[in-house]
Amino acid sequence: MAASYYAPTGGLPGQDQLLTDRAVFTDAYAVIPKGTMRDIVTSYLPFWENTRLWVIARPLSGFAETFSQYIMEVAPGGGSDRAETDPAAQGVLFVVEGTATLAVDGKTHTLTPGGYAYLPPNSGWTLRNGSDNMLRFHWIRKAYEAVEGLDHPTVIIANEQDIAPTVMPGTEGKWATTRFVDPTDLRHDMHVTVVTFEPGAVIPFLETHVMEHGLYVLEGKAAYRLNTDWVEVEAGDYMWLRAFCPQACYAGGPGRFRYLLYKDVNRHMTLRPAGAGSARK
Repeated sequence: MAASYYAPTGGLPGQDQLLTDRAVFTDAYAVIPKGTMRDIVTSYLPFWENTRLWVIARPLSGFAETFSQYIMEVAPGGGSDRAETDPAAQGVLFVVEGTATLAVDGKTHTLTPGGYAYLPPNSGWTLRNGSDNMLRFHWIRKAYEAVEGLDHPTVIIANEQDIAPTVMPGTEGKWATTRFVDPTDLRHDMHVTVVTFEPGAVIPFLETHVMEHGLYVLEGKAAYRLNTDWVEVEAGDYMWLRAFCPQACYAGGPGRFRYLLYKDVNRHMTLRPAGAGSARK
């Protein structure tokens, strides 16, 4: 089955539109529906030309703690020769619409829908939209946590459609994950994957674990359990889950339910220095 990738296009609803929507923001999770990604909530970045973006996650007390996530929209001829201004930041790009020309490590790559790039810190990458059509892609950024004795990761260029999904054991192929990075490669401190549920598939228990999540729905719809609530989500919606937020999923159909997933992995938990925080009474 051909992959489908939803991308926002902005605009504004009519003045007759009801204000009721599905946006939710709590201490444990947030849901940012596709209908909130309008022209008036876009942002701009230094050194990016003919480009705007929707910021859907950022490090913030009470919100995302380990990463930021943007949906980038680059017009024809746009892009940047100084894309990342933080030398400590690693990045993942995932193209959902259009064609990107990415230059990194002295090589030029063409990324089309489903295209993935892992970009190590201080890699000095550049990106351009040399086509006549709009380019839209996700850009996930995280400060790299170096570990003495481990080399930094290297550049990875791939496309989801060229990778066989890994089926979750005991699910008869109904739940699978497309992985761009070997999960045993401990150089990496974050994973960005594509998760696919066939109609009727479920996460059959409330996952409660240390990994923070960002989930952007690429295709389909589902009922998602977040903490104590069931919420309905569809293509174009975004979910953020705090570490240990209980989660489960029911993909009701009629088509596949697929999302782009971020999670932090493979590192010790940062400990507060002695005496930090409130004093014990």
